[in-house]
Amino acid sequence: MTISTDLAAPPGRDSAPAAAPAPDPRRWLVLAVASAAQFLAVLDAIAVNIAFPMIGREYRSAPTAELSWVLNAYTVILAALLIPAGRVADATGRRRSFLLGLALFGLASAGCAAAPGLAGLIAARVVQGVGAAVLVPTSLSLALPAFPDRERPTAVGVWTAVSALAAGSGPVLGGLLAAHDWRWIFLINVPVVLAALVAGVRLLPRTAPGRSGAATRRSLDPAGTVLVFAAIACLVTAFAEAQDLGYGSPATLGLAAAGVLAAGLCAAHVRRAAAPVVDPALFATRGFTAAGLGLLSYFLAYGAMTLAATQLFTGVWHYSIQDAGLALAPWPGTVLLVSVCSGRIVRALGERGAALLGALAFLAAPLWWLCAVGGRSHYPAAFLPGLVCAGVGTGLYQSVMFAAAGRLPEDRMSSGSGVLMVSRQGGTALGVAVLVALGGGAHHPALGSLRHGWLVAAAGSALAVVAALAFGPRTRGDHG
Repeated sequence: MTISTDLAAPPGRDSAPAAAPAPDPRRWLVLAVASAAQFLAVLDAIAVNIAFPMIGREYRSAPTAELSWVLNAYTVILAALLIPAGRVADATGRRRSFLLGLALFGLASAGCAAAPGLAGLIAARVVQGVGAAVLVPTSLSLALPAFPDRERPTAVGVWTAVSALAAGSGPVLGGLLAAHDWRWIFLINVPVVLAALVAGVRLLPRTAPGRSGAATRRSLDPAGTVLVFAAIACLVTAFAEAQDLGYGSPATLGLAAAGVLAAGLCAAHVRRAAAPVVDPALFATRGFTAAGLGLLSYFLAYGAMTLAATQLFTGVWHYSIQDAGLALAPWPGTVLLVSVCSGRIVRALGERGAALLGALAFLAAPLWWLCAVGGRSHYPAAFLPGLVCAGVGTGLYQSVMFAAAGRLPEDRMSSGSGVLMVSRQGGTALGVAVLVALGGGAHHPALGSLRHGWLVAAAGSALAVVAALAFGPRTRGDHG
C-alpha cells in the first residue's frame, strides 16, 4: 500500500499520511466466490481418486494404462496450463477469464457424468483440467486486490483453509457419492458452478485487460506458451505415469528428459522475448522466488505426508476409506482454526516470522510420526499430534507464501499466481511419485516404506524452513 506525503508540510514537521482508501465492502463475498472455485478444483482431484476403483470396474475391459488417464488427464492439463492461463487472464481481464473457466469446468463436469464410454470420459476430464487451470490462478488474483495489505494474510488463510477443507473432505464425500454412483462425483459440481456463476457476475470486480487488440495477441507469447506447456506436461506425466511405465523405463526417462530440455529452452526464450509468457521481472519482486521454491518444497512434503497417512490408515491399520478420511479430518480442521487468526499472527510476527513458525510446525509432523508410530501404535497418541502440527503449518505457511502474489503489479497477479500454483501441483506430484517409488509401487506398502516417506517429507519441510528464512519483508517498491 502506497503512502503519500504532504509536500507542503513545513520543514521539521512530520508529513501527514493520506487517508487510506476504504476497503471494498464486498471483499469477503468476492473471496467466497473465488474460494468456491478453488474448492471445486481441489475436491474434484481428490474425489475422483477415491472413485477410481468403481470407475475401473465399469470399464474393466480397458487397459490399465488407458484407464489411468481418467486421473492423469486432469492433473497434467491443470499443471501445464496454469502459467499460460494466468498470462491470458492478465492480458484479457481476470473476471472474464474466471467466469469462462468456471462455465467450462461446469460443462465438463456434466460431460464427465454423461460420458458413454472411457474415451469420452477422458476427453471431458481434459476439458475439466483446462477450466480448472483458468480458475485456480485467477481465483487468488481476483480476491487479493480487494483486500488491504493488513487483511491479505487472513484472506489467503481463508482461501488456504477452503483448499484444505476440500482435500480433507474429498475422501469422505467421494466415498459416499461413489458408493451410490461414481457419476455423482461430477454431477455435484454443476449446481455449485451455477451458483458461483450467478454470484460471480454480480460480485466480481471488472478488471481492465492489460492490453487490447493486436497488442494482446502479440503479448501472449505463443512460443513461450508451447515451451511452458511441454516442460510441465512432460515432467508431471513422468511423475504420474512412472508407476505404470516403470521408474527406469525409456518412456519415463524420455519424458523427464524432454521436460528438462523444454524447461531449459523456455528459460533461454524468456530472457530475450519482448513479452515472455513468464516475465523474469516476477522473480525480481522481493520474496517471490523464495515463495515459489518454498511452496515447491512444502508441497513435496505435503504430497508424501497425505499419501503416507492414507496408506497407513488403510493398509497398516485397516481403516475403510471413509474412516481414513475422518481420521485425516483434524488436519484441515486445524487449518480452519488457524486461518481465522492468521492475520493477527502475521501482524505480530511479521510475514517471515509467521512463515518460519508454520514451516517448523509442518516439519514437526513427520518427525513426530517417525518417533511415535510403530507396529502397535494407536491413533490418538501416535498420529493425531502430528496432524495438528501439520494443520498449524499449513495455515501459516501457505497464507504467507501464496500472498506473495499480492506483491506483484496488479496486471501480473494472475501470471504470478500461476507460477505459485505450478509449485503446488509439481511439488505434490513429485512427493507422491517419490513415496510410491519407495513403496515399490505396492498398493499397501509396509510401515518401513512409509517411514522412509516421512523422512522425505521431513527433508522437504526443512527446505521450506530455509525458504521461509529467505523470505524478505515487503519493500516500498512492492505493489499491492
